[in-house]
Amino acid sequence: MNLSFEVPTPLDYFASLVQSDEDFALFEAAVSLAQDEYPDLDVQAVLGEVDQLLKRIKRRLPSDAAALQKLRILNQFFYNDLGFGGNLNDYYDPDNSYLNVLLRTRRGIPISLAVLWMELAQALGLSVRGVAFPGHFMVKVNLPMGQAVIDPLSGQSLGREELSERLEPYRRRSGLIDAYEVPLGLYLQPASPRDIIARMLRNLKEIYRTQEDWPRMLAVQERLIVLLPESWSEYRDRGLAHAELGHTENAVADLECYLVHADNLVDVDAIAERVDALRRQTD
Repeated sequence: MNLSFEVPTPLDYFASLVQSDEDFALFEAAVSLAQDEYPDLDVQAVLGEVDQLLKRIKRRLPSDAAALQKLRILNQFFYNDLGFGGNLNDYYDPDNSYLNVLLRTRRGIPISLAVLWMELAQALGLSVRGVAFPGHFMVKVNLPMGQAVIDPLSGQSLGREELSERLEPYRRRSGLIDAYEVPLGLYLQPASPRDIIARMLRNLKEIYRTQEDWPRMLAVQERLIVLLPESWSEYRDRGLAHAELGHTENAVADLECYLVHADNLVDVDAIAERVDALRRQTD
């Protein structure tokens, strides 16, 4: 009797991690993003590396350590001893988003550093959340004396004045000044695990779109649609990637899906024209 088992694809594995908001495996899902670029990646081995880091931190913690002491010891270990920080020399390198590479090079971008830092912080019993701050992902920690907002590039705690200064360019670009100004607190709302993974994927998507690397962008789009099955603009962008790769039928299906479902389309005419042009190619 022959038993055959289908090995799940990386996309199947990712889907199993992000299926439920209640059981969303944020860190494991973040690690798994690298499987498109590193097909032989052993996700469990990466999780094991993080467990080893955690054991090293815990050896430094007094058994009765308070939250603030845990935070200080974690930051000393993460930023000073291990030397984690931003890859300022090559900020748009896709490897900055891949946690297996981050663990090796100790260089990343705010969101990848934040995801690793939060995994360690939560395992130490700290109450931490990611913050989808415009242009620069942050983390916030609940402490007995209140909340601290921390820059994951450096571990530095940021006050209201510094946060407002960092927000100013975004507010000006978006026209959110004077009568349209939004309170700072609205930019500091916690991001859900699903939002965090979406932001990581969209960072990669933007890099690959800029580089016109359509095969890699398509792989990112497949994950975004698994993650956000009702985000119709992601179907549009997958369709456009398919079109660039000459996958005409897939492109038409995705672009028509977008036209049927999306509301308030600003690009409806352009996309409809693109669908007509693609259809003519197959006639």
